[in-house]
Amino acid sequence: MREPAFWHRPSSWKSHLLRPLAALYGAVAAQRMRRGGLDAGIPVFCVGNYHVGGAGKTPTVLALAALLRELDELPVVLSRGYGGRLRGPVKVDPNGHTAADVGDEPLMMAATLPVVIARDRADGVALARAQGASVILMDDGFQNPSVVKDASVIVIDGTRGLGNGRVIPAGPLRAPLPPQLARTDALIVVGDGDAAQEVADDLVSRGTPVLAAHLRPDAVSLAALRGKRVLAFAGIGDPERFFGTLRSSGVDLVRCKAFTDHHPFTSGEIAELVAEAARDGLTLVTTEKDLARLHGADGLPAAVQAIVPFAVTLQFADTALLRRFVTDRLFEARQRRLRT
Repeated sequence: MREPAFWHRPSSWKSHLLRPLAALYGAVAAQRMRRGGLDAGIPVFCVGNYHVGGAGKTPTVLALAALLRELDELPVVLSRGYGGRLRGPVKVDPNGHTAADVGDEPLMMAATLPVVIARDRADGVALARAQGASVILMDDGFQNPSVVKDASVIVIDGTRGLGNGRVIPAGPLRAPLPPQLARTDALIVVGDGDAAQEVADDLVSRGTPVLAAHLRPDAVSLAALRGKRVLAFAGIGDPERFFGTLRSSGVDLVRCKAFTDHHPFTSGEIAELVAEAARDGLTLVTTEKDLARLHGADGLPAAVQAIVPFAVTLQFADTALLRRFVTDRLFEARQRRLRT
């Protein structure tokens, strides 16, 4: 799905006409968020968004997983497996599953850490614990009440913000903002720009930590593109952010092509991209998530092995604040369970 342009136009008449439906949707979503859920028995950190679309959840999950490992924890990611056919619960096997089985993000993350997918997240908790998890990292699911969360970490893009600030279908919000703010334990603002400033100020006034972060390119990815002219393509929530990261990293981006989020590339589309790049002497580049969708049961087809994946990591301006937040939440979660 591609976001409607009017979601980012506060005065749009289309958004205004949809406000009654948005009010109904928002009331149902807010009521649902108030329900109780399953206590996993171990700390649960949820990484989510207030809105639909991409903002940097996956890099945030990977950054938190790395920090938890530094703290001698064993994090296991719990995902719904969006875009995959398997309902789960199942542990993702990067050598046996494809994105069509388990979704592109779980398949990508499974290359570096254990990932469990389950349509019903509560069903996935037991399997995550069976993998030896000391902490569950929920990839998305902030608005889903089925599992009790010990820390909800929200990610916002500093340039895009929350669009027009209205609820689906009048805008991109998954639920009314007030109940979402009330359940936020930390906010991560990715990139420059002040589109998230109002939300950040509100949370700071409540004593909620707000952390600034930036996506930084992997050195190996940059080295592979040095001196090359590039054709980039992406089917993620915010392709323009990916293209902007390439440009700001000094990559000679000649042409770019955007597809909808989780776009299922056909062999014909890939063949056209490969042919276009070869014709014009360009190097094909895409995101790690997009490349995961091109993996078949036997790995990458020969036609796409020349595509360069552009890896990024999320780097925080104040790593000490992030570490303190995580350790405090782990301690509080375990103390609460000891008391009960």
